[in-house]
Amino acid sequence: MASQQESSDRVLKAVAEFVSSLYAGRSVCPDMSALIQATSSLRLSSFDDWEQLVRAGIDWAENKHKPSKWRFWAAPTPFPTWIDLCSWDGYKRERTLRALAGAAPNAFFLALAARRLNDWVPEVRAAARETLPPIAAASDPADVASMLCAVLPHWNSWGRMEAHDKQVILDIASIEAVVRELKAQIISTPAGPMAEILAQVGRAPALDASLQEIASQAVQPAVRAKAYRAMLDGKMVWLEGRAWEWTDRSRFTGYRRAIHGHRLLSDHVPSAALLKAAIADPSNVVRRVVGDVLIRETEPLDGLSWELAMRLASDKHPSLSARGQFLLKNLAQAG
Repeated sequence: MASQQESSDRVLKAVAEFVSSLYAGRSVCPDMSALIQATSSLRLSSFDDWEQLVRAGIDWAENKHKPSKWRFWAAPTPFPTWIDLCSWDGYKRERTLRALAGAAPNAFFLALAARRLNDWVPEVRAAARETLPPIAAASDPADVASMLCAVLPHWNSWGRMEAHDKQVILDIASIEAVVRELKAQIISTPAGPMAEILAQVGRAPALDASLQEIASQAVQPAVRAKAYRAMLDGKMVWLEGRAWEWTDRSRFTGYRRAIHGHRLLSDHVPSAALLKAAIADPSNVVRRVVGDVLIRETEPLDGLSWELAMRLASDKHPSLSARGQFLLKNLAQAG
């Protein structure tokens, strides 16, 4: 994998070549292949930095092609292209969104369009709401899933994004082909905020039917634990945002309190089968879910509660064995 500096140099070179082609032959559609190739391998988790880099590259390349002296005639403006979504000009960003049609070249440009839902210009956000769904529907589902994985962990920090903007993303995440790709990425990705992505997608029922598969096959223990907890609780819980909570106004101290939302699941899975599967998971993160659920339950699950409590009490992880011993004590008192 290329280093950060190598990737940056490759992107800047591709941006410069593309802008040069725009000014060299305005009547011919410029070749975006080098730019697409340079941006296809970028890690979208650092999208803010890449967008700023592309914007800086555009400024440098355009200044290079501006005439040194003022002319009384106006040169024709290059027609809108995907890269103009990075423009400082809000009118150009809006015009570009409304001019784009068909599939996005790759996940990078699709994420660039999705970020316009948080644009500082209201008209650009409105244009993004209108044009992003048909673009996503025409794009490669794998690129759409990658875009969602880049957007969903961070969209709570997008201060200008409103409820109807988030609904656009959720509608895209509910496209059948996208759901398949998104599920595959959530299951197979070995690192990253995939548990948070699963929670945010859970605002809609798109993945409800796949939670058992995710719980049994996901590579990340946190993802498996999130799927098991959602099914055992019968609801998906996600982070809505954070609000400031004062602890001492006289000392100007406080903290940002997490605000959570939830939705009841559309599918019901028997708890006994889920508990047995979770207790056999190799990760203590998943097995802890069983302990939390049993402690919360007010009614014992017949002999299953004793079986699970004894397995927890003998667990090699202290936090789990403490839960098991607590459960055994409560069961003995209740019996």
